[in-house]
Amino acid sequence: MKDYCLRVTSKNGEVRGFFSTSRNMVEAARGFHNTTKVATAALGRTLTATSMMGLMMKNPNDKVTIIIKGGGPIGTILTTSDVNGMAKGYVTNPGVEVENYANGKLNVAGAVGHEGTIKVIKDLGMREPYNGEYEMVSGEIAKDFTYYFTVSEQTPSAVALGVLTRSDEVEQAGGFIVQMMPDATEETISILENNISGLESVTQMLSKGMTPEDIMEVVMKGLDPQILDYKEIGFECDCSKDRVAKVFVAIGKDQLTDIIEEDHGAEVGCQFCNSKYQFTEEELREILGEM
Repeated sequence: MKDYCLRVTSKNGEVRGFFSTSRNMVEAARGFHNTTKVATAALGRTLTATSMMGLMMKNPNDKVTIIIKGGGPIGTILTTSDVNGMAKGYVTNPGVEVENYANGKLNVAGAVGHEGTIKVIKDLGMREPYNGEYEMVSGEIAKDFTYYFTVSEQTPSAVALGVLTRSDEVEQAGGFIVQMMPDATEETISILENNISGLESVTQMLSKGMTPEDIMEVVMKGLDPQILDYKEIGFECDCSKDRVAKVFVAIGKDQLTDIIEEDHGAEVGCQFCNSKYQFTEEELREILGEM
């Protein structure tokens, strides 16, 4: 089954929502980075949220990047998405291990930490990208995004994210973001709060066979949800040899000259998908000549 996201509005226009299933996206990330279960959960939750945030943007070349530095042993989580919800990402310590909670659930906050920041960078084609940085409040990811939307965008939101990995392979992944529009009435807010208060976890609902459409009906019950569009989403890396060659420009002429004279070639890897690109001495000299 393909990953996809629904973009939804209530009939009265006071609520909008994004409902995703993202198992394949998260499984691709796990395969590329060989993440532990807790790292898969942290990266998968962030990828799912980032993909939905990508779908919130409007212009074809818009991009959103999320950088989470919570101070925990996982290090940095970095994810990015285009306007079509195609996302990619990595963590700096994919082999992180922390003790589970007493109930057996993965201690994502223990891996991520909660004494750092979540940074949101939106490249909207302007001269300077929008750049916001906010304190972590949880480390469990969903609560941190809820805080970001409420504080940064002044948009009261409910964010739910989940990844289920019993063996090595990802079994379920998905989530939703539901947001109040500025003209939302107390009645609409009350209905939504009521629906969400007794909600099962995203992975519980997906494990029962519920689709994003089914979850939408539960979350937005009584609000007559209307599906605006349906987008296939996934893990997609747009790296290429030309693109990764820019790393040589970034390190400068002196260091590139040293690499040429000492190593007579180089290998550069993509952090997002772990692809490796080989550069011969001749190719490096050509890059040097163009700098």
